[in-house]
Amino acid sequence: MDTGFDLREHGGVDVFLRDCPTRAVLEVIASKWTMLVLVALEDGRPMRFTELRRRLDGVTQKVLTSTLRSLEREGLLARTVYPTIPPRVEYQLTALGREVGTLIQHITDWSQANIDTIRAARQEFDERAETDPDPHPVRR
Repeated sequence: MDTGFDLREHGGVDVFLRDCPTRAVLEVIASKWTMLVLVALEDGRPMRFTELRRRLDGVTQKVLTSTLRSLEREGLLARTVYPTIPPRVEYQLTALGREVGTLIQHITDWSQANIDTIRAARQEFDERAETDPDPHPVRR
């Protein structure tokens, strides 16, 4: 059965394959905290760690540190250390980071514009689930 255009035949990648390198990139980008960091920095203004932590309500120091390192490793974030006492560190999106940040900002805007519809769908689903607790039984 043909499932669509196979990029492997043309020297490209295929995100549907387990070993495709783009899956690792998608895994980083799809993280809630990554998305929020990208949106927080999307305006191009550099931010310090404490400023980002205050902006991202609920993020722990450990998770923010890990997220920033991942973004830096992927080339989406630049970390600048200033030789002051104590050292001052700022984070800013790279050109690649700004590009994906713009995409994530669109998703954020869509989420905010559609939250009422999504909440209504959740409520409808939950009410239906109360009367039919297993709407998708496993068939063997």
